Amino acid sequence: MKQLMNTSLKKAREKERTAVLRLEMDYELAVLFEAIEEKNEKKVKECKQKLEKIRLELIRLKAL
Repeated sequence: MKQLMNTSLKKAREKERTAVLRLEMDYELAVLFEAIEEKNEKKVKECKQKLEKIRLELIRLKAL
């Protein structure tokens, strides 16, 4: 029973983390769009790096 509860809690945490990551991804995409419009190469590079980290974590959580 304890193992079942731990598995349920783990899945709930993963689902919550996935939702947070998707919100972070949406925000970073908006920032990236603005940086591209402003031709701010430094900000574009930073956003792409953050998006890559988010992408890798989503893959790890099997949510992408």
